[in-house]
Amino acid sequence: MAGGVMYQPEILSDETFTLAECPNWDAANNRLYWTDILNCKLHALDVATGLRKTWTFDSELGCFGLTDQGRIIVALRKDILFLDPKTDARAPLCRIEDGINSRTNDGKIGPDGAFWVGTMDDNPEKMPIASLYRITADGKIEEKATGFKISNGIAWSGDGSKMYHSDSRGPWVNRWDFDAATGNISNCTRYLDLDDTLGRPDGGAVDAEGCYWSAGVSAGNLNRFAPDGTLLKSIPMPMPNPTMPCFGGPDMKTLYVTSHQEGYSPEKRAEFPHAGKLVKLRVEVPGVPVTAFRENSERRAQPR
Repeated sequence: MAGGVMYQPEILSDETFTLAECPNWDAANNRLYWTDILNCKLHALDVATGLRKTWTFDSELGCFGLTDQGRIIVALRKDILFLDPKTDARAPLCRIEDGINSRTNDGKIGPDGAFWVGTMDDNPEKMPIASLYRITADGKIEEKATGFKISNGIAWSGDGSKMYHSDSRGPWVNRWDFDAATGNISNCTRYLDLDDTLGRPDGGAVDAEGCYWSAGVSAGNLNRFAPDGTLLKSIPMPMPNPTMPCFGGPDMKTLYVTSHQEGYSPEKRAEFPHAGKLVKLRVEVPGVPVTAFRENSERRAQPR
């Protein structure tokens, strides 16, 4: 089969990262982006040429998304800002003032053109104090849901009518009705209850058949679930802790998956040499493209 054996993970490169997360596919530039959260870095790879680029920030970089103006909207520990990847110019937008020891975690651009950002309790003993926020180009931050330990797994169905969202320490995945015109969410139902057998749910993505792909971060699996929650496929990854999948490639049939080696001892790193690397695998059903963040021309953040 062209492009590799179906469902067979391949190491993307020999680079390792402490906590690689939030892969994003830039179709216009044939480029894959991801963050190394704890090292405060945003990475990019031209998958055709192998050209790499890295940007460093002042605090942990939880998540990010691409905008409709060619910029990147970035969620640092508390601050939300824009990055121009061509000029490296940075422009602040807003700040999450939640008054607790939290940081941003998983996030994605929704079908409404807004940046959806989840947080996590950053204390060793996780408590359900984190939230999910909707951020728009005018700098408005709206808390949409709360009571999570580690907000994660956000993704949308292809028609934009359903939103998936998980708590990695729940561990569960919920599904909401979603209004792409307003960003309103309603009718939350439990989609999945998970454990360490398939893996606690980390980052997620949805394919064109409406199936939800979830990184089973505690079991070394990448799992595909039908819209009714039936497990269709569980693919072992070449590392214990995969963190998030995203679809990419010209046909959107390549899954890129990040992983972590956070807290690994030297012995564990030696035992699992691929931990913290990125992998790719070919799949049969294309993924749902992620929407670009809708910048508001009436209020564009000024470079600092």
